[in-house]
Amino acid sequence: MTFDFRNTNALWASVLVATLARLGLKTAVISPGSRSTPLTIALVSHPEIEAVPVLDERSAAFFALGLARRTGQPVALACTSGTAGANYYPAVIEARESRIPLLVLTADRPPELRDCASGQTIDQQRLFGTFPNWYAELAVPVAEAGMLRYLRQILGQAWGRSLYPVAGPVHLNCPFRDPLAPIADGSVTHLKDEISDDFLAAVGVPMPEEFSTSRIDLPWLETWRKCDRGLIIAGPAQPVDPLGYCKAVAALAHYLGWPVLAEGLSPLRNAAALNTSLVTTYDMALRQSPWAKDLVPEQVIQLGPLPTSKRLRQWLQDSQPRRWVVDPGNTNLDPLHGPVTPLSLSVTALAQVLPPVLEVRLPGRYHDQWLVLEVGLRQQLDRALAELDQPFEGKVPWLLARCLPKGTAVVIANSMPIRDVEWFWPPGDRALRPYCNRGANGIDGTLSTALGIAHGGPPAVLLTGDLALLHDTNGWLSVPRLRGHLTVVVVNNQGGGIFDQLPVATLPAPGDRWFEDFFTTPQTVDFNRLCAAYGVNYERVETWSQLTASVSWLPTTGVRLLEVQCDRTQSHSLRQQLLTPPENLSNLLNQNL
Repeated sequence: MTFDFRNTNALWASVLVATLARLGLKTAVISPGSRSTPLTIALVSHPEIEAVPVLDERSAAFFALGLARRTGQPVALACTSGTAGANYYPAVIEARESRIPLLVLTADRPPELRDCASGQTIDQQRLFGTFPNWYAELAVPVAEAGMLRYLRQILGQAWGRSLYPVAGPVHLNCPFRDPLAPIADGSVTHLKDEISDDFLAAVGVPMPEEFSTSRIDLPWLETWRKCDRGLIIAGPAQPVDPLGYCKAVAALAHYLGWPVLAEGLSPLRNAAALNTSLVTTYDMALRQSPWAKDLVPEQVIQLGPLPTSKRLRQWLQDSQPRRWVVDPGNTNLDPLHGPVTPLSLSVTALAQVLPPVLEVRLPGRYHDQWLVLEVGLRQQLDRALAELDQPFEGKVPWLLARCLPKGTAVVIANSMPIRDVEWFWPPGDRALRPYCNRGANGIDGTLSTALGIAHGGPPAVLLTGDLALLHDTNGWLSVPRLRGHLTVVVVNNQGGGIFDQLPVATLPAPGDRWFEDFFTTPQTVDFNRLCAAYGVNYERVETWSQLTASVSWLPTTGVRLLEVQCDRTQSHSLRQQLLTPPENLSNLLNQNL
């Protein structure tokens, strides 16, 4: 790496970027601006860093978040001063809540130009509050070897804090004095001998403490193994190594002989052959009061956050079983405030210390109850969906799970799509990789996140509602820069279907259109014309066979949108019907329980 010795800012920024490259930075997402000129030029000039320009900072931040989510490695964001960085806020929050490594670089005016009506200047100190893992303001660039060593050191610290002990965003505020452009002035040429290529040899990053099996208190493993009414609940999980995660959960389930309730945002549903104790229809089962009462567990191992299902959460709230929360983040993942013991380790680490099974523990009656229900309810649900010809929102994820090419990344929008995935996504062995911004559960940045996940990776699919997609229309501006392919499947039901599920939908109307105008908020955008404006291929899906054909094979480049139009009210009614077992099936299953 040759450093830029044209002036102080150029040298400072080139050392900054070269240090990050040495630490492992591969991609930087940059929004245009003047004060960030030194950062932009250094990032664009580095041969080992891909610089991606994104006009809108909010879209840029979610694009970077999507890329960092897929790779598990920090992605840099760079913007100018003023309100530019404030547009990063939603993605910074999501990165914190979802434990995604982001390195946020906000350019700023130097201290003497603050609080004096200097243009495009706001207070950027701790701009993102407590959400970053770490914050620091860099010194104003100085042409001095000692200060460049300080810069090198603080970048190593920032990189490490974005990854360990728990991944998340790090914010570095970067003030620059004029001149911002790399105009040669001879002010730093005296440093050429001291700041040479071997200057980066001293770059270091704090490494996490190696996991030690001796730190695990083994007695509770035996407590679990003695329990005949135990349950494993696998919540949202988006690991970089999904196969390793699935194998670890399967090993734990086999060791204990416990059933595994796996939500739709878990990789477990897409590697079902590894785990013969998988249950995916738990929400449906718990809608039957006799079953819900008979299935109450004594102990529960909760892997990560709880699943999306409100019915499952209410069941746990009512029954109050002993729960053990397995998660390495050392954060409170119990919104139910129940009898919980947190175990600060990953399920992969837990599986590695399971004692050898000297005697196979055959699953008991409690395990078999769950599996009988799973077989019966899944067959009923799959049969009903296969025979359903009319448009229905819930059939879209069911078809995607069965038809997408193996290994496809599937980005799922919040609100109704994520719930339809939990209810209707069937178990399979296509190694599909589900992603969703479940940290803060917002719809902002949905399209940009999907574009980031698709960038530089295998073809990806976004399943979204119309409002979530329209909320991020500026994301389309990134399409020309996409390396890869994204298929957007938009379920257009003319508004926010999630509100039909809530009590507010049944309240007496204070006005003619109050519920439509202030809750479901239907839009009148023509998606065909919207796609034409951004050069995106558009296809209106008229039949289920057409959708199947369109997603069974994915292009390798470009972006396309498949619009599936559904009636929101009709879909709400169909959900209630499909998720309620018919009386003849209930009687049959009761006989076998």
